Order: sequence, then structure tokens, then C-alpha cells
Amino acid sequence: MPGIMKTLNNISRCQAMYRKKTIAAEDLCPNHYAFVLAVCRRPGLSQEELAGELCLDKSTVARAVAYLEKHSYIIRILNEKDRRQYLVHPSEKMLNVCPKVQLANREWNERLTEDVSPEEMDVFCRVLSKMEQSAKRITKESEVK
Repeated sequence: MPGIMKTLNNISRCQAMYRKKTIAAEDLCPNHYAFVLAVCRRPGLSQEELAGELCLDKSTVARAVAYLEKHSYIIRILNEKDRRQYLVHPSEKMLNVCPKVQLANREWNERLTEDVSPEEMDVFCRVLSKMEQSAKRITKESEVK
């Protein structure tokens, strides 16, 4: 079997370097871009929901949210329905950087797939989606044990 994870990780690291150069937000790290997209797409998520959406553990999300709040990218608002929980909303600063992240992702995807036929992309996306669902299932099963 080919090194699927090695290949996917290499592509992801290359994308991180590309976004770092093209977005030019000095106080954002490459791993923060997923938070920018998720929070702008669904404002008002709890940190736990954000962890689920990004497939990250709660402590990683807590550290990233604290960093983003310190650098004025997000606003945490106490959840009126559950006062133990904060809801994460984008600040004006995050809303301004979000289109840059989206554009960089769009350009990256176009350049990355320019030599791939539409038919190949269709098959690839279906296979990758199946693998993602399997990964999520395996992760849930390992949490139960």
C-alpha cells in the first residue's frame, strides 16, 4: 500500500507554506487558517463543536482559541443557555482575513489539480471522502474503548 498519510501530510505542509507566503498575516500560524474558515463559516460554535468540526482535541482548540482571542481574531461570548460554555465569534479582523484565506485555498486547489482530469478528480474525491468517514469512525471507536 502506498504511503497515503505521508503523501497527504506532505501536501498539507506544502499548502501551509504556500498560505503563509500568500496570506501575509504575521500573527497567524498555518494551523490557525482552519479556525478562520470554520469560525467565519459557522459563527457562534462552542469550543467543543469547533473541536468536532476540525477533528482536533479540546486542549488544542482551547490553546488556539486563546491565541486567536489574544490577537483580536475572535470574540468569545458566554452561552446564555449553558453558562459553563463560551461561543466563538469572528472579530472584524478575522472577517477581513477570511477572504484572503479562501482565495489562497482556491488558488492552491486550482494549481494543485491543474494536471488532473475532471474524471480523476471525481474518483479521487469520492475515495478521499470514504477514507475521511472511515477515519472518523475509527476515531470514535477508539474513544469508546
